[in-house]
Amino acid sequence: MKNKNLSRRVFLKASALGATGALITNPAVGHNTSGYFDKRSNEGIIISRKLGKTGLELPVVSFGVMRADNSNLIKAAMSAGIKHFDTAHGYQNGNNEKMLGEVLKNYPRQSFTIATKVRPAEKSKFLKDLDTSLERLKMDYVDILYVHALSSREEVLSKSNIDALQTAKKLGKAKFIGYSTHSNEPETIEAAIESKAYEVILTAYNFKQDHKDLLTKRIKEASKAGIGIVGMKSMAGGKLGKEDKKMHFMAAIKWVLKNPHVHTIIPGITNFNELEENMSVMNNLNLTKDEKAFLSFASLQQGIYCNGCRECIESCRKKLPIPDMMRAYMYAYGYEETKKAKQELLGLAIAENPCVDCSSCTVTCIKGFNIPEKLADISRITNVPDEFLA
Repeated sequence: MKNKNLSRRVFLKASALGATGALITNPAVGHNTSGYFDKRSNEGIIISRKLGKTGLELPVVSFGVMRADNSNLIKAAMSAGIKHFDTAHGYQNGNNEKMLGEVLKNYPRQSFTIATKVRPAEKSKFLKDLDTSLERLKMDYVDILYVHALSSREEVLSKSNIDALQTAKKLGKAKFIGYSTHSNEPETIEAAIESKAYEVILTAYNFKQDHKDLLTKRIKEASKAGIGIVGMKSMAGGKLGKEDKKMHFMAAIKWVLKNPHVHTIIPGITNFNELEENMSVMNNLNLTKDEKAFLSFASLQQGIYCNGCRECIESCRKKLPIPDMMRAYMYAYGYEETKKAKQELLGLAIAENPCVDCSSCTVTCIKGFNIPEKLADISRITNVPDEFLA
């Protein structure tokens, strides 16, 4: 695999930053009473914030492990001061958790924070899946346990989901509980505040969301209520331009983290170049003139990011899970993660070209996407053998 060996340049840089990572857990460093704060050295060392009322203090940039398969990346991230790793029961068919477990078994348990996600299920099934995840991770508990991918008020307020999480916590298998959401985020966050059951929310949040103003408001309300906020999909679906990709990446990440109510984010990291880019954002959130100009321009471009508003579903004759299929499209064309896109579609039991027998499409996308064209395009991947996919 590419970049398997930790280069001398990256290792030295990671080691140097790793020494400063001690600032994050040093009890001698003062605290304020705002519930979130930034800590810097005179040289702009790692910025960290408190994750709501959990008491966890994390660097503003964490590690989304979903697409990572290189254990050396985890080691380098630990050396660099990154301490929060996000995975899920279903990532890479469980191999993602196994890889993390093999690496982190060699580190003191208190030196890192692990979050995993389990799909909604009847309580016994949910807890069984959690036990499998813990076995893979070689851990007795996870720091944060999410119910995976909730998208409605009803799902967030579901007694079944809340009971499963609270049971896991009572059994000592999770320190803190929450849910993740890829769509309809403002509605779900409002419900979470109302429920008083969730301690952490993992939410999609980026500068290209049409509802970003309302979402920003809900994030602030949740943070003020003591809920930890973890951001994802900060890159708005992956590629943001053909040139100066590093600047585009940094601009998108900084936009999210300029909001002090977002306590950390979990960008996907798959190689050492991406790790270095994340490290550079960890100690400087100031937007440059070029980054500001890029954000103003890119926010007006359509791109491939689906808001997940779900308005399309009701107008679809077949009631297809269009936002979920568009997420698979994003994995394939935004992140170039075709195998993950296929897994997403297979999980939805989607056939190749599900729109083929409709004479005309009744769906109108508020972002102007040609839905039949994109669904036909991405659904073809279900018949492609895995060995041909990235």
